[in-house]
Amino acid sequence: MSGPALISAPDSPFVADLFPSPNIEPRFRGLTPTILVMHYTGLESVERSLDVLSRPDCKVSCHYVVDVDGRVIQMVAEEMRAWHAGLSSWHGETDINSASIGIEIQNGGHALGYPDFPEAQMHAVIALSQDICGRHRIAPERVLAHSDIAPARKIDPGEKFDWARLAAEGVGFWLPPEPPDADEAGLGPGADTGEVAEARLLLARYGYGVANEGPLDDELGFVLRAFQLHFRPARVDRRLDRSTLVTLRRLVEALPNAEIA
Repeated sequence: MSGPALISAPDSPFVADLFPSPNIEPRFRGLTPTILVMHYTGLESVERSLDVLSRPDCKVSCHYVVDVDGRVIQMVAEEMRAWHAGLSSWHGETDINSASIGIEIQNGGHALGYPDFPEAQMHAVIALSQDICGRHRIAPERVLAHSDIAPARKIDPGEKFDWARLAAEGVGFWLPPEPPDADEAGLGPGADTGEVAEARLLLARYGYGVANEGPLDDELGFVLRAFQLHFRPARVDRRLDRSTLVTLRRLVEALPNAEIA
């Protein structure tokens, strides 16, 4: 019995090349894309990234790769389930692969010096994302980082990724963060205060997979890191300070009613 058909035609007009990956399957439970996930490849070159994302033994794939020069390569048809999210969750959904489209942005990542995202690449990511979100009616607050859906495992696309610029172009949900106070250390591991309880409830309401009660433990620390990477990148330290909590409050208050009900 043959497996799912490999991609034969692009889904977006911004695609320059096809590089089919066999690491695909139908989306489970009839799910359709309601989430767009941004990744970085964490590999040294786009050639290496395409190789890994298309090797059956690696068991990973994505829908799109955006090279540093802005070239967009599609690997998996949008109708198919790519293997990019791994163990992850958002708003209680744990099969993010079936509910999302994944964009891998070519960047060596933190382990390889974490270079800036070039202008041509950012321009291409924005154009591609606008197209995907428009066709699938993906809400801005459901354009996420890999670190958002897998806080304990992932930190990509990281603190250098320009979420503010994406939001200004209609992609993603973002507000200017409250600046961190230089002389405030914030709450760390073991803290069990009203602020910690509030942060847990607000993070869960926003969509993060976090328990509703308990002290500031490793799980909450990883979620705070993910939130800071995306929404308060000036200081990423896994601690709960006033800046992080105020920024979180503002974001949740600004969410559409459908997301906070």
